[in-house]
Amino acid sequence: MDTKHTRFSYRSLDELRADIERMGLDIPVSDDLSVLAEPVRIGEKSIPNRLCVLPMEGRDASPEGEPTALSFRRYARFARGGAGLLWAEADAVVAEGRSSPAQFYLNPRTLDSFSRLCTSMDCAARDAYPDNPRFQPYKVLQLTHSGRYSKPDPNGEAIIAAENPFLDPYLPEQSRVISDEELRELIPAYVNAAVLAKRAGFDAVDLKACHFYLMSELLGARTRPGAFGGSFENRRSLLLEILDRIQDKTGGLDVTLRISAFDAIPYPYGFGVSEQDPLTPALSEPLELVRLLRERGVRLLAVSIGDPYYNPHVGRPYDNGFYTPTTHPLADTARIFRVTRAIQQAVPDVAVVSTGMGWLREYAANVAAGMIRGGYCTIAGFGRQAFAYPDFARDILLSGGMQRNKCCTTCSNCTALMRSQRPAGCPIRDREVYGPLLREMLVERGKIDGTRVADHV
Repeated sequence: MDTKHTRFSYRSLDELRADIERMGLDIPVSDDLSVLAEPVRIGEKSIPNRLCVLPMEGRDASPEGEPTALSFRRYARFARGGAGLLWAEADAVVAEGRSSPAQFYLNPRTLDSFSRLCTSMDCAARDAYPDNPRFQPYKVLQLTHSGRYSKPDPNGEAIIAAENPFLDPYLPEQSRVISDEELRELIPAYVNAAVLAKRAGFDAVDLKACHFYLMSELLGARTRPGAFGGSFENRRSLLLEILDRIQDKTGGLDVTLRISAFDAIPYPYGFGVSEQDPLTPALSEPLELVRLLRERGVRLLAVSIGDPYYNPHVGRPYDNGFYTPTTHPLADTARIFRVTRAIQQAVPDVAVVSTGMGWLREYAANVAAGMIRGGYCTIAGFGRQAFAYPDFARDILLSGGMQRNKCCTTCSNCTALMRSQRPAGCPIRDREVYGPLLREMLVERGKIDGTRVADHV
């Protein structure tokens, strides 16, 4: 069986089905998309349809952490796009935990700007779909400390949970292991951010525990000494305490999490990995965690896998990236779906949001419907796709499907912009805004001649 990496070339849903069957992969496909229009109940609130814009950092906040005009533009486009669940991007809970000087930072001084952002999303949806509650979004704000990926200023230090021989070579010159006392001091920072998010108008906050940012790294910190490392009870304790404290302090605000259930980083440094093979999930701890979250009242979870800095193809199969994987993108996609299904089956009354469908282009809608019907997930999530195609949900729900010429091409240019500390977006489908930024980056890196940049974007 040939499963080497291949660029997307399918011309029909039948061709995709044939390749799935040829490779013996468990990827469900449905011709009936109607399930995507169904609402989902979350406690006392409702998500009006089963399509989600996942959190993707735009890196376009002001130095103070406020959303800028470019941020307002992006979220208005998402709201007009029709997805029932808008999962807003990572918002730092402390200044030193920002991933860049242009990351969101909700605090008392920036609260008004976040309130206006929530209002603008609600107004954009109402204006686009008057008198149609199916398109009024449920809004989540992702709360984070970027940990080893912190870069609040160009000379800032990375803050790690534990030493890691696989990831440490990528650290900046200055880094340090965060102390137990500093971790405890983050508890009120998360609580305060959640209180402000509720005041701003968000329906929920996400305690970001994915992609090896600080809370995610702690879950796999077997080699860390002290109260927050070693045993799984220790490694999960900070996350659970933050959850409990937020729930005690913010009645009416839902608390959710986006978790990396499988890091694909070799044991003992990764979470959810087999001791023998880092590419094989071992989900006993992730499943125990989600059951504990459910017992504490969590009714919405987003599942991801991999680390976009170390092994991006694991969680975001692509055509072009920083390296060429040895596996077929469909095989990587199927692994994501297996992990997601295991989580959903462990907590069947929790709404689990999927990921990893961008490489499928317009056929992602058929796979999303197949996954929901098959019990793999409750809601279909789209990350890179939303950058490229913010109205994907509207086309699915009102026009019966997605359009190839609007889809993400999985070229990784949005990620390249973010890594270059520029605003992130799609320079292919949103060329007027992000094309010049990509050209600037390529010229800066000596990839193209600045006199002929128009030939390249």
